[in-house]
Amino acid sequence: MSFSYVLKAGGRWRCFPVQLESSLFQDLRNICRKKFTGPEKAITNAALGDENAKESGTALSQLFSSEQQASILHVLNTASSKELEAFKLLRGRKSINIVLHREKFGPFQNLESLMNVSLFQYKTVVQVCNAILCPDTGKKKRLQETRMLGKLMKPDIERERLKAVNSILSIVFGTQRIAWAHLDHKLAVLDWQQHNFWKLTNRTYPTSVYLEEISSIISKMPKADLYVLEKTGLSMQNSTLFPILLHLHITEAMLYALLNTAFAQDGQHQVLSMNRNAVGKHFGLMIRDTRTSGKEMVKQFLSESVLKAEPRVRFPPDKIVHYRNMFSSTETYRIEELYDSLLQAIAFYEIAVFGTEV
Repeated sequence: MSFSYVLKAGGRWRCFPVQLESSLFQDLRNICRKKFTGPEKAITNAALGDENAKESGTALSQLFSSEQQASILHVLNTASSKELEAFKLLRGRKSINIVLHREKFGPFQNLESLMNVSLFQYKTVVQVCNAILCPDTGKKKRLQETRMLGKLMKPDIERERLKAVNSILSIVFGTQRIAWAHLDHKLAVLDWQQHNFWKLTNRTYPTSVYLEEISSIISKMPKADLYVLEKTGLSMQNSTLFPILLHLHITEAMLYALLNTAFAQDGQHQVLSMNRNAVGKHFGLMIRDTRTSGKEMVKQFLSESVLKAEPRVRFPPDKIVHYRNMFSSTETYRIEELYDSLLQAIAFYEIAVFGTEV
């Protein structure tokens, strides 16, 4: 679909035809780097507060040049509802109402006729016209996504690479055990298990002990596109927790180094750290700053995998009984690392890859 875009060049308004992409009008966004700051926007802002403008049949025509009006009408009369949703102000019912109105009454002949569409008033029409002439480049949205991902995980990773991930290995470790969940892009569980290792005492273990133990565990881990480690939320200011924090940080550093060494591809880092509390917030497991157990949430996912045709998480049918028995046989002690490894994997896909919140 083609689109005529108006730019001011050499003191005159010139009309440039550009090709619209089916999704976000890529070429138009590349041409328009920023929103209008010229006379048109100043006039528009003044007009928004002018009550008499609402009653004037030529008010909108006075705000935009004939070339600009032609460009706006071209979009309104040719774009699908999905393409119209590329403009933030036209998301939801507004884009649908535009398409329904022109199917019933024919193409829009002028900008004023847009006010006959449900949900459109004078102020809305002016804002929509400006948005069509100079759509949001998407930089703000991408910046927000980058900031969100920066709070969620470290180090930084490109969104395109995240979307290309086929499988991840989510790893959670504590003072007594280490667990992992291997999930693919469809949230199907490929592997899910835990291993008990040393019990933390008041003394510091030599580095060789960590190297031997963690190397042995990594040798049992399946290959994945990315390895996601849980980042603890414990505060370093509590001196009584120092032995635990030291253990967790040494374990994390060892996992990071050894996993990158064992599974590195094309020189890119394969290991990320994911914020524990961010995962808790995603599943509603936080009580103030404290994260509660995810056991009931995991048991719910197991039940849905059997009862629902389209469950949120898919477990191997031949393993469901095994997982249920594992939960029932461990009622006397907590295996939070196992639950958390699965929840972390799900949150990673839903937040970082799919870009959704539940």
